[in-house]
Amino acid sequence: MSKFTVKWGILATGGIAETFARDLWPNPECRGVKDIEHKVVAAASSSSAKRAQDFLKEVRGVEGAKAYGSYEELVKDENVDIIYIATPHSHHYQNAMLCLEAGKNVLCEKAFTTNAPQLEALIKKAREKKVFLMEAVWTRYFPLSIYVRDIITSGKIGPVSRTSADLSMHMLPEKTFEDTHRMVNPDLAGGALLDLGIYALTWVFQTLYTTQSDPKPPTVLSTMRKYKLGTDEQTSMLLTFPPTSSRGEAHGIATTGMRTSADPDGKASAGPAIRVQGETGEIQIYHPAFRPTRTKLVLADGTVEDKEWPQPGPGEGSGWKNGFGGSFQPEGEGQGMFWEADECAFALKEGRKEGKYESLEESLVIMRVMDQVREQNGLKYPEKIETLEYPVKL
Repeated sequence: MSKFTVKWGILATGGIAETFARDLWPNPECRGVKDIEHKVVAAASSSSAKRAQDFLKEVRGVEGAKAYGSYEELVKDENVDIIYIATPHSHHYQNAMLCLEAGKNVLCEKAFTTNAPQLEALIKKAREKKVFLMEAVWTRYFPLSIYVRDIITSGKIGPVSRTSADLSMHMLPEKTFEDTHRMVNPDLAGGALLDLGIYALTWVFQTLYTTQSDPKPPTVLSTMRKYKLGTDEQTSMLLTFPPTSSRGEAHGIATTGMRTSADPDGKASAGPAIRVQGETGEIQIYHPAFRPTRTKLVLADGTVEDKEWPQPGPGEGSGWKNGFGGSFQPEGEGQGMFWEADECAFALKEGRKEGKYESLEESLVIMRVMDQVREQNGLKYPEKIETLEYPVKL
């Protein structure tokens, strides 16, 4: 039986683009996925075609893969089925609109856009063009995340009343980042909230919102500590979710920051980064919130189930590695970004226009929450990256 092949174009050639594209190389059968395959057939760098060519060689793009020196050339490539957008948050709206206008399916890195009105415009354009659009919140597509959601919907821990989730990483921004770095630069929509906080919000939402048959948006209270450039270095959010048909009011506590760590010694001695608490038990998920590999189920009847969730891959001896930020996983172990790529492939195969585990509507609700958090704390980005105007040169 022939496999459904998805031909990827990669827009931007930085660190996260390399990690994603590398994860497309292993045969999906190594993770039990048998009827699809991925091919990187093109990449574009805003700096030069040579940079794109070097990128394609590094990530093992297919023979004859096209290297472009502009994003405009990439979106015109008729051999590309879907484009992965890997630019900073500040550029997502302009880049995604470019792709959608060209009739391309899009997987866009999180945070989807700088603000909710921009995302509304992208959703409208995607529906107008009848193409697929999804936010690349890779964690949602892990088998670990599916397991957690299934535990909740099965009723095993009873109605869930509260989720607390933290993604804090000890970075000391003044020592780690130049003022122009995307993590702190307001011109690039920097700060902890949009880069790290979205993962804490992801766990709050996928346990208190995604799992409900009739979810309702939460009310939001927040506080924020600012960095010297005006972006946030620490943010805490309290979300109150209205009652649903399967539970009463629920509370989500999402925290993020660059001065503390959810796992100070790197050995999980501080305990879980995420706790999902129901009336008859809880599920614990261990740091890091973006790529957890351990859960613990604790029930009131004394049951304790500690599970490890290693990422699959081609294994030792394959000569293949992947990682992010200068560090690699063990040889043959995937980063885990292939799960979201698989979801895109199945959506295209089935004719779906959005992701199965995070709808466009839910992405929009989360963007609105982050907008409220910024508004409550006076965090504004430059108009050129908040605007709905298109095209705007950034």
